[in-house]
Amino acid sequence: MASVRGNSLYQGVYGALRTLLHLTAAVQFGYGIYYDYNYVEFPTSEPEMRIHHPWGGKFKYLTFLDAIIQALYYIVSLVNDFVGTNELTPKKPPAVRRFKDWLMATLAFPVAINVGVTFWTLYAIDRELVFPKVLDPVFPSWLNHVLHTNIVVFIVLELFISYRSYPKRSQGLAGLAIFMGAYLVWIHVVKHYSGVWVYPVLEVLHLPQRILFFAAVVGFTLSLYLLGEFLNNTVWAKEVKLAKRKAN
Repeated sequence: MASVRGNSLYQGVYGALRTLLHLTAAVQFGYGIYYDYNYVEFPTSEPEMRIHHPWGGKFKYLTFLDAIIQALYYIVSLVNDFVGTNELTPKKPPAVRRFKDWLMATLAFPVAINVGVTFWTLYAIDRELVFPKVLDPVFPSWLNHVLHTNIVVFIVLELFISYRSYPKRSQGLAGLAIFMGAYLVWIHVVKHYSGVWVYPVLEVLHLPQRILFFAAVVGFTLSLYLLGEFLNNTVWAKEVKLAKRKAN
């Protein structure tokens, strides 16, 4: 009896902490999106406009789109906490749980890691390639870390506190490839109408270099899907085996 009560208490505390993480992340990324969209105004005079042209607004940046993905994911997670289920291997998971698992595996994890790793790598090489100093007066440091650092911290924490059932690999990779392909088309549309590449690094690359860069980014992002699947199968090895047994 004591062990049952102890286990029940543990599950209750664990569930409360998981819900608190989801709430904190949803509020944080939601406010980050709100602040960025409404209060961050990039310079529009020459030569700064050659760095950040207003055409396409904030929606041309993968960072902003990723913040929307993260906010959506944690909102869905909150809904699942209250009206769905966090059972490790439910027989008939509700729609919100299925969508939560799919969103985490296909977009939330790989895109967050992509944005964080790519941004800070280019920033370390030469910040003018990705986040020029001219933006410092209008883009606060805390927002930079919310959108480029905390996305990685929270999604890694989520990987360890919430089990998810990965979709078929072909389906997950296809969904991610469609998203990344659509984004590459979108930034070319922006370049066509504004005359400016979304990211300064693209301005210094010749066509063959840009092709290689785009291929590397897409390949890297798809590899992050496989990394997420591997980590999930490693961290939740017992649950994955149990889910496979139930499926059979």
